[in-house]
Amino acid sequence: MKQIFLDTETTGLDPNQGHRIIEIAAVEMSNRQLSKNHYHTYLNPGRAIDQAAQDVHGITSEFLQNKPIFKDIAPEFLSFIKDAEIIIHNAPFDVGFLNMELGKINLGKLESHSASIFDTLKLAKEIRPGQRNNLDALCKAYDVDNTSRAFHGALLDAELLCEVYLGMTRGQEALSMDFSESPESFNLEDINQDGLVLTKPSKEELQAHHDFILTLKASDSLKD
Repeated sequence: MKQIFLDTETTGLDPNQGHRIIEIAAVEMSNRQLSKNHYHTYLNPGRAIDQAAQDVHGITSEFLQNKPIFKDIAPEFLSFIKDAEIIIHNAPFDVGFLNMELGKINLGKLESHSASIFDTLKLAKEIRPGQRNNLDALCKAYDVDNTSRAFHGALLDAELLCEVYLGMTRGQEALSMDFSESPESFNLEDINQDGLVLTKPSKEELQAHHDFILTLKASDSLKD
């Protein structure tokens, strides 16, 4: 299953007050590596942007005047995320906005287009209880370089989230092994509980080891 890291920027905080999405970014991770596949667009919300929101992301109404509306990009966006695990930081916020936009054009909810939705903020709170767990704090905690993040931006934030997620889930690399690359080299029984691949020695290797042990014993007897 492919994993998609998703982020949005909006005109304000509450879709129930008429606020809209103005930027969407989704980046794909494959085998715990950020791939070159991504989806990114700006949107014309058809309304003003709250000053507090603009101070966060730096996107202006003038910049968005000639950008598409959500209805125009919905098919391409949904095709990109189809049947993927969607990974979002503070998922209820972004999902709430996306479901509002999808609902306006009768396309259901994000949940119906994806395999699942995973909230990294929830995971961070479980791993780091009582600590700040916004994206900047997590970048610092997991040594992710966010020095280029002068403003919030959906594409940059999605890419940073991917790196933070890798830091938070380090140790799970064994779960993403591609067994199809060399099926003859090992099987599932050859993996121990620590995720290490156990390689059985050949007859030649066993004989070489046996001869080496005999050499050591002979050397010890001479010393005596």
